Amino acid sequence: MTEEEKMIKGMIYDGSEDTLYNQRALAHKLCNQYNKIEDDSDPRRKEILDKLIPNNNGVYLQGPIYFDYGKNIEFGKHCFANFNLTILDICPVTIGDNVFIGPNVSLVTPIHPFLPEERNLYRNEKGRITDKEYAKPITIKSNTWIASNVTVCGGVSIGEGSVIGAGSVVTRDIPNGVFAAGNPCKVIRKITNEDSIYLKKNLF
Repeated sequence: MTEEEKMIKGMIYDGSEDTLYNQRALAHKLCNQYNKIEDDSDPRRKEILDKLIPNNNGVYLQGPIYFDYGKNIEFGKHCFANFNLTILDICPVTIGDNVFIGPNVSLVTPIHPFLPEERNLYRNEKGRITDKEYAKPITIKSNTWIASNVTVCGGVSIGEGSVIGAGSVVTRDIPNGVFAAGNPCKVIRKITNEDSIYLKKNLF
């Protein structure tokens, strides 16, 4: 089994291995190129995203963006992400259709050991600095809104049509159709038709 196969399966892997090192270096380079292009109508942005995230479905990323690999991320149709989206896609990150992501959101799949002697950096048999890291996938289902400054941790699934309040840290699964918030993020209530903006007369 290759180190990349171990990584995707959520096993301990060696991130210093040549293939993974080169993939990360390319992704970081593409992110940097994307972030330097200010005009969202510039065709180079799409060209870069197609290389960085093959399964991007025409996602609109305001930028700047920061991804580890890019190729382990999948966006559904009609998705939008605001400034400073960070995705550490050691394991797959799957995002459904019509997902809104606010500024300063982090989707982080990596997990490090609790014990310092297992977590600390060390030199492998090739003399390269590495660590014992593994990861768990993240799934964000369709029609979800992730508000600003939210962190979603590895192994979490966020249900369809749910809203995650600003500043939340999501460490456990969130069901469909709820408003959840806090650190750690907890379900506050269900979302109902009473939440319609058309019932808020002051908005019109």
